[in-house]
Amino acid sequence: MNDPGAFRRPDAAALTRMRSDGSHPEFSVVIPAFNEASGLADFHTRLRAVMDPLGSWEAIYVDDGSTDATRAVIDAIRGTDGRAAVLALSRNFGKEIATTAGLDHASGDAVIVIDADLQDPPEVIPELVAAWRQGFDMVNAQRRVREGETPLKRLTAKLFYRLMRHAGPVKLPTDTGDFRLMSRRVVDAIGQLRERHRFMKGLFAWVGFPTTTVFFDRAPRHAGETKWNYWRLWNLALEGITSFTVVPLKLATYLGLIVALISVLYAAEVIVKTLILGNTVAGYPSLMTVVLFLGGVQLVTLGVIGEYLGRIFNETKYRPLYLVERYEPSRE
Repeated sequence: MNDPGAFRRPDAAALTRMRSDGSHPEFSVVIPAFNEASGLADFHTRLRAVMDPLGSWEAIYVDDGSTDATRAVIDAIRGTDGRAAVLALSRNFGKEIATTAGLDHASGDAVIVIDADLQDPPEVIPELVAAWRQGFDMVNAQRRVREGETPLKRLTAKLFYRLMRHAGPVKLPTDTGDFRLMSRRVVDAIGQLRERHRFMKGLFAWVGFPTTTVFFDRAPRHAGETKWNYWRLWNLALEGITSFTVVPLKLATYLGLIVALISVLYAAEVIVKTLILGNTVAGYPSLMTVVLFLGGVQLVTLGVIGEYLGRIFNETKYRPLYLVERYEPSRE
């Protein structure tokens, strides 16, 4: 059997020693990027203006298998700013894995996760840092306003967060994405969670530790197009639900019990009518309705079980979460 410990995260101390002078920055900023070439330069300009007054820092740009000029732009940024690190994955692994890769390679005392599309303004980072310096290990950035999103997307997001707050033991903070600051001990704790099906918002909430919230207004996307269509959002929601609650399995059980009870009551009605009125031939429409209803319930139940079974199958293979094509740490 494969050893699940064979693919553990890179050792944080070893990553620190990879820096040219053997030191480590106070802050690491993790930026997962997939086809974000059009906005990265503006993002780094704003990030640098915000981070310079706060202390020593590095920016870890995670190229998640981009097919545009994202990697070239990151290389250009690194050529002019030694605090930029390049972490290029071997292919597109998805944002959750790319974020994990960035956290694995972050060596700062505090780590900030932020998207490159400037919907999460870097100018909020000083508020996150101020809360961290007050003693909080996790500082969430919660959206007051979600500009640039359709009413349908805002509604579905609201319903999802409400569902996750009531469906399982992990309570997701409302309207809070990946934008946040974490202390070193939180990052190390998350590094121990190596499941393949990753829902980072749930993992951030699961580890606990003293937490506070900073509120901000989310801006429209600065450049490019969103990679999150409704199909990908649906799959992400499935990851979140199946990773942190077994409520769907319980609902399938309850649904089966309800259908069984209805079937018993219907059978009793048929028996009574037969005893009183004699053996009458049942109507075709009612027969087909019952057959199709029961078949649908069975297929839905099998689908729910299949979702969980498929995740168990993937977890037992012990593959590495990601593969790195190139890593060049920050130079300053």
